[in-house]
Amino acid sequence: HASPRGIHKVTVPELQPFGPQIWIADGPIVSVAGFRYPTRMAVIRLSDGGLFIWSPVALTPALQAAVEAQGRVSDIVAPNSLHHLHLKAWKQAFPQARLHAAPGLRDKRKDLAFDADLSDTPDAAWTGQVDQVLVRGNLITAEVVFFHRESGTVLFTDLVQNFPPNWFSGWRAVVAWLDRMRGEKPQVLQKFRVAFVNRSAARSALRQIQAWPCRNLLMAHGTPVVGGGAAFIREAFGWLRP
Repeated sequence: HASPRGIHKVTVPELQPFGPQIWIADGPIVSVAGFRYPTRMAVIRLSDGGLFIWSPVALTPALQAAVEAQGRVSDIVAPNSLHHLHLKAWKQAFPQARLHAAPGLRDKRKDLAFDADLSDTPDAAWTGQVDQVLVRGNLITAEVVFFHRESGTVLFTDLVQNFPPNWFSGWRAVVAWLDRMRGEKPQVLQKFRVAFVNRSAARSALRQIQAWPCRNLLMAHGTPVVGGGAAFIREAFGWLRP
């Protein structure tokens, strides 16, 4: 989301288990238009031992060592066209890994040689382990939402966010409230709601997401949800249902 100068110094991230064969790492806080965003990535170990890197955050020596301790990085995934800042560093660190582009990212990052394009169909490397659906119809970005079967975790990048009530202060807190950035539960931000110009396409994707037996919910920005994930998704997208 941010240029390198918008990245703040943070403590060294370490991988934390989030369920069977899935870990998370918190990255730097980034600044976008004066607003501070927490960032998060996920690592999923596939059945062949390869590691599926979802929405990679800034790569540090400590994070690289923690990832390498879990196995071989096989796939680096950019779930939408907004999360691309750290792809180059990860590809350089793990040149054998395949780089997967969300719709629109090839044109945005012509300096990167992508190996595959994300769609509604899972790549052969993770078929049967990680399901996915492309959420179309949004003017801001087309996002690929994933579901890790073994841990029962749905992974949203930007479509669903969840900031603690005290994350923002002053006038930013007011803007954050108006944009649905703050609250006790995960929400679809107002700017994304307005940007859904094709709600029929979005509803089609939502039906598939809601069919997944979701238990947990991960977001790139905000507090994860452990348990009851399906109910949170249903409530977050209640405005989209006919």
